[in-house]
Amino acid sequence: MTYALRRRLNSAAVIIGFFVVWELACVIFHIKEIVLPRPSQVFATLWLQAPAIWPHTVQTLYTTLVGFALGIVSGVLLGVLIGSSRLAYDTGYPLLIGFSSIPKVAVVPIFVLWFGAGTVPAVLTAMIMSLFPIVVNVATGLATTEPELEDVMKALRATKLDILFNVGLPRAMPYFFASLKVSVTLAFVGTVIAETVASNQGIGNLMMIASSSFDVPLVFAGLLVLALLGVGLYAIFSLIEGRVIGWARRKDDAGFA
Repeated sequence: MTYALRRRLNSAAVIIGFFVVWELACVIFHIKEIVLPRPSQVFATLWLQAPAIWPHTVQTLYTTLVGFALGIVSGVLLGVLIGSSRLAYDTGYPLLIGFSSIPKVAVVPIFVLWFGAGTVPAVLTAMIMSLFPIVVNVATGLATTEPELEDVMKALRATKLDILFNVGLPRAMPYFFASLKVSVTLAFVGTVIAETVASNQGIGNLMMIASSSFDVPLVFAGLLVLALLGVGLYAIFSLIEGRVIGWARRKDDAGFA
């Protein structure tokens, strides 16, 4: 048995053990469904109400991916600007930190006033939630590029754009992909926040309706769907990361895969 297979089996065993302990705790301590439903009840609800949950899942996934894509484009552009210019760094970073400190739930009503209730506020909330980690990581990757590499490129009469595309951005790729795996989970958070406030579709809206009717298993089923979507996208970006920047993988992954 290879190291990678053992590691996957251990991870699966821990996850299964978590649900088993959860189930046993609910049974042993007689925890009521309205407080904490058993995993078996959550999975049963997910199975029985799958036709009703599916459209909301598609809506949340679509909104998150659109907002996340906009966040990637905006984050890379801002990160390149801030990481390449000292003036942009000195002026842009304080603004970014100040904006990221604002609770995003307070921004959603403003988006509703501007664009109305629906998909647009959710897309914009997902975008701004995923923006900050991308900007910071891309700017950090560019700012930490070895001066020796830049000196060599300058000696070869390379322009600033040549240095950026041939040295700076490749060196920033590990930082960039690390930020993607964090930002995609934040994008889901932004989408759900907006859906609970200003939408009649999506998992967030479904959970809000379920909680108002005290359908706790359905609320946890929505949480489970969000967790599965987040893990799935995380795995996809990890796979892309391994293909694009395999040279930057951890030593244990490279040596035992």
